[in-house]
Amino acid sequence: MKYLFDVPEMSCGHCKARIESTLLGNGKVENCSVDLNSGTVSVESELEPGKLEELFDEAGYDAFLKT
Repeated sequence: MKYLFDVPEMSCGHCKARIESTLLGNGKVENCSVDLNSGTVSVESELEPGKLEELFDEAGYDAFLKT
């Protein structure tokens, strides 16, 4: 499934790298794309949104599923 999350706290390349590293390091996330300008992250994964939000939390960021 493909999901789009608002991640309002990210603001720089370090934020982008941390999120990508944490999500892609999980093994069940096929792809993620961070857009710093819009404050969103697109994620392709077999995981449910709640589990993905836990990964964002592990990376140090609050993420909110866009509907």
